[in-house]
Amino acid sequence: MSLAYYKNKNGTTYVYDSVSYWDKDKQQSRSKRTCIGKLDDDGNIVYSKRFDKDVPEAVPKAKRGPVPAVHTRRLFYGATYLLDQIGDKLGITADLKECFPAQWRQILSITYFLILEDTGALLRFEKWGNLHRHPFGEDIPSQRSTELFQSINEEAKNRFLQLQGKRRIENEFLAYDTTSISSYSETLKQVQYGKNKEDDKLPQFNLALVYGQETNLPYYYRKLAGNIPDVSTLKTLLADLDDLGFGKLKVILDRGFYSEANINALYKDHLKFLIAASTSLNFVKKALEQVYDELDLYKYYDENHHLYATTVQTEWDYTEERPYKKDVIADKRRIYVHLFYNADRAAADRAALEERITSLWHELMENRTVTEHANQYKKYFIVRDTPKRGREVIVKDEALKKARRYYGYFALISNIKMDAITALETYRNRDLAEKAFGNIKDRLNLRRALASSEQGLSGKLFVAFVALIYLSYIKHQMQINNLYSKNTMQQVFDKLDVIECFENPGDALRVGEVLKKQHDLYIGLGVEPPVPYLESSL
Repeated sequence: MSLAYYKNKNGTTYVYDSVSYWDKDKQQSRSKRTCIGKLDDDGNIVYSKRFDKDVPEAVPKAKRGPVPAVHTRRLFYGATYLLDQIGDKLGITADLKECFPAQWRQILSITYFLILEDTGALLRFEKWGNLHRHPFGEDIPSQRSTELFQSINEEAKNRFLQLQGKRRIENEFLAYDTTSISSYSETLKQVQYGKNKEDDKLPQFNLALVYGQETNLPYYYRKLAGNIPDVSTLKTLLADLDDLGFGKLKVILDRGFYSEANINALYKDHLKFLIAASTSLNFVKKALEQVYDELDLYKYYDENHHLYATTVQTEWDYTEERPYKKDVIADKRRIYVHLFYNADRAAADRAALEERITSLWHELMENRTVTEHANQYKKYFIVRDTPKRGREVIVKDEALKKARRYYGYFALISNIKMDAITALETYRNRDLAEKAFGNIKDRLNLRRALASSEQGLSGKLFVAFVALIYLSYIKHQMQINNLYSKNTMQQVFDKLDVIECFENPGDALRVGEVLKKQHDLYIGLGVEPPVPYLESSL
């Protein structure tokens, strides 16, 4: 049985039996729920009269408040203490308690395990859990973790995203990107063959991720069918973020998300955006032609980025279809085209073109033509065959000049007034989302998903997302405090992990020795170090 929890305005948490199914019409996972009872003050289910009180829970009971020691044990504590403090600082623990009142301890313990054990295989949780102090404090067998993932419902997940987002959404630029995750499953509805970004030959589902540039923390994620192109996902993203109450946003998008429909949607929702655009677009070309002859002058040169840059204000041809009135609104919107010229990039592109033209010329002269090159032959060459002179292959100089005209140029477009260099630096920071995908796939063991059910995969992705918040915070702190100069992230965890604690029923927790280098690591990570027992007793 999969359980869902809903907390009403009076503070009462009701428990529902939730059964997931696939809605073919809406092409999304749905659920049917039946209320079976409510939670008491200790987090136990009080079943309704029409239900048997012996109905098993989907996950073990978890009482509120600190977990009292029931055994005398000496455990590793330094690394899990770090995560305890980060969870409190970012509000993760408080938000999980509110959204998952009966499961939050198990979610946190599995999250800790995924972060600290770089293998990520949950079969190893028993060994890890017996050696470490963690929120749940007990083993979570494989079957229990599966039941836990299946019990994580959409309503509670969205509430968690909403609570986390509202803690840090102000003045934030959000970067949006997608990645593909391969899967061995043949039963998951959204696992499809599509354009795999790592050239994996397996079917896949796609994962969309939104990252904040100011906080360096993730805000949102969504699982997509593996055959959905990036450009088709933006409108749903905007609707989801609006449902989460994130308000008026500023988003950064790469070229894969550009389309007239997407730009119109951003204008319609009064959202600020910065997006890469091809120089082949007509309105970008018109803006570039205004400054083409002078863009390589020194006054436009930026010595820090080694390129030339300027901004042209122009107009976007805005359209909005109104189905209820059966008409289309046409208007103008202000848009900024940020233009850049990189001489080194232009030279490299030109050299690559000349090599390609040379190769094509030899193919034609030696009558070794390739079917796939037919359009390029037609575009760049005139071929003449005569009885006396034989074959003559002439390069179309004008075609080459036209191809080279925009080499070295690239563009960003936005409806935010900013200079070109600010736009470039803001856009280049979007790689936070790309780097986060590396954390998800490698450290969290999700490069190839092994889940066999929709609900199980959905729950595992949520726990991985929670883990990603911790990892992103730690990574950012290590960067700004120069901890990477002496440590990898795993080395930091290993150095802190050896700090022990001693549990004894009826006694306060006793923390072992904390060395200066460990003390300094905690400070560098923005966390107050634990106080050793000998110091706390003075």
